[in-house]
Amino acid sequence: MSATVQKAAMRDAFGTTLLDLAPRLPELVVLDCDVASSCKTAAFGKAYPDRFFNCGVAEANMVDIAAGMATCGLRPVVSTFALFLTLKGTDQIRNTVCYNRLPVVFAGGYAGLSDSYDGASHQAITDLAVMRAMPHMTVVVPGDAIELRQAIEAALHRPDPTYVRICRNPTPVLFEDQPPLEIGRIRKLRDGADLTIGVCGVPTAMAIEASESLARDGIEVDLLEISTLKPLDVETLVASVSKTGLMLTVEEHNRYGGLTEAVAGALSCEKPTKMDYVAIEDTFAESGPYEELLAKYGLSPRRIVEKAKALLGG
Repeated sequence: MSATVQKAAMRDAFGTTLLDLAPRLPELVVLDCDVASSCKTAAFGKAYPDRFFNCGVAEANMVDIAAGMATCGLRPVVSTFALFLTLKGTDQIRNTVCYNRLPVVFAGGYAGLSDSYDGASHQAITDLAVMRAMPHMTVVVPGDAIELRQAIEAALHRPDPTYVRICRNPTPVLFEDQPPLEIGRIRKLRDGADLTIGVCGVPTAMAIEASESLARDGIEVDLLEISTLKPLDVETLVASVSKTGLMLTVEEHNRYGGLTEAVAGALSCEKPTKMDYVAIEDTFAESGPYEELLAKYGLSPRRIVEKAKALLGG
């Protein structure tokens, strides 16, 4: 994609979305773990101090507090770094929120490799695996800042818990003036009969660029943006691979437990299909610039093209 493409940070969109929704949703409350400036909830806290709760560096406590609020009719949004939310708050997410099917929205900021300079201790490459495994949890991975806004608003109107994954860095704006994200539905980005590519999150822009490159070589891709990993839109997925016969998944997550395994699991039951993946190869990353880390760990348009051509036999 061109370097002149408009970019916007999902975390900035998250902060403005909370402010925009606050007047319309008086039951909306926001909880944070002392990272309000990083995750962009600080503006909400300043505008609505009675509806903002800084729980300190205590993720498990924050989840329990949010669960209690939800039982009283409030709509809590729990915000902190994705890694700490999904690991330090795991027991409470499972036992107080998911077990009781409470409508808590979990906003996992700085996800994937986007907390790049803090290295492996802060990079979230297992969060989707954790949250997909939670009964009653919906898992949403927006592809840009526009979809992030839509996902947060939709999640706040759902009856069950929802996890929304948020990138730190500015990424291409892809879906302005497009139909809104629908939780539980795949978005078709390109129609083709040679190969299905399914992508979620930040790599969506890479998959679009790779599909354009493949088209120049005469390879037409059925490109699916799979923004909801759970529940998965199996019907649309099966319809696509029934046409193409090949499946390539692309995700900013460990190859285990995320999009790749969600798709493989569904297809193994419904439509066994030859497939491959572009994902982090079961390794911790390191400190460095975000885009350089993505490329080093195999997330790039070039890698998508290579994998696609290999699947096609050339």
